[in-house]
Amino acid sequence: MTAWTGPGRAVQGLILSVPVALFSLGTATDAAYLRTAQMQWSNFSSWAIVGGLIFGGAAFVWSLIDLAWGRRGVSRFLYSGVLGALCLVGLANAFKHSQDGWSSVGALGVTLSALCCVLALIAGWLRYSGMLDEEAGR
Repeated sequence: MTAWTGPGRAVQGLILSVPVALFSLGTATDAAYLRTAQMQWSNFSSWAIVGGLIFGGAAFVWSLIDLAWGRRGVSRFLYSGVLGALCLVGLANAFKHSQDGWSSVGALGVTLSALCCVLALIAGWLRYSGMLDEEAGR
């Protein structure tokens, strides 16, 4: 089997870049909220998390389609697993941030945001490092 290249790979990379940016933004705005107690930072976090979930879910579905089409391997299963975990933790994070007022962030909200950020960065690293393509080329 040859390495997978073409517009589909590029589109998947573009879709994945959005949750990497938005979950990182969510973590940064949570930190800003904890330092300033300005409620608008929590609102920014909520919107960033929802946007990250939408595009993260699309990347997860795309990775499942890749697995269904027979592009299997340890790295691809790991990639899909990381994206699945990102969606679950991101959903819990969105629910936490939707709480009323000042309790919406706190220690748990920041921890969930940081975990989402780390999972998104791991997924991005797996996608952009070429590990998935090298495995397909074997």
